[in-house]
Amino acid sequence: MLLKLYEKNPNPAQIRHVAEVLRHGGIIIIPTDSVYAFACDIFNARGVEFISRLKDKDLRKTNLSFICHEMAQISEFAKMDDNAFKLIKKNLPGAFTFILNGSSKLPKLFKNKKTVGIRMPDNNIALAIVRELGNPVMTSSIFTNDESMEYFTDPELIDEKFGQQVDLVIDGGYGGSVHSTIVDCTGDEIEVVREGAGELME
Repeated sequence: MLLKLYEKNPNPAQIRHVAEVLRHGGIIIIPTDSVYAFACDIFNARGVEFISRLKDKDLRKTNLSFICHEMAQISEFAKMDDNAFKLIKKNLPGAFTFILNGSSKLPKLFKNKKTVGIRMPDNNIALAIVRELGNPVMTSSIFTNDESMEYFTDPELIDEKFGQQVDLVIDGGYGGSVHSTIVDCTGDEIEVVREGAGELME
């Protein structure tokens, strides 16, 4: 099912509906400030496993990332030293994935992961969904290399391709085609490991 939402002013009733779909174990596709992405509640083990299978990845080896809606939520699920905190606060919301050490609050499914990727995209739809849900969503881009780019940027074509596999496709307008910039904050030095849509301010 395709659900139209407007980024400047997402409809609160529709956002509540999307959050309910997630609470009941649903898998959705959402817009971000980079590319469209699969998403599910981070406490939904079946959903996380399903998305990993969709991406043809082994869950044990998959780098999992999730979207938070504010700094307080990030610090609940990940550990940050002062330098990482300042850097993240300066650059989020934005098209970044920050690799951090996970905290003890992570769901069981993540316990064998020493690190997690944290996102806070500059996209009101994604942030409103997470805020309404009350906890982060696990996310993974819908990109694969075997199709035309239109199938990953045009919401109607995304629905055509993935609509039978997910519970909801959020139409937030045309998506981007460049992934987020990945920044590793777990070592002694902060390192950009993938250049993407975000330009890091240090």
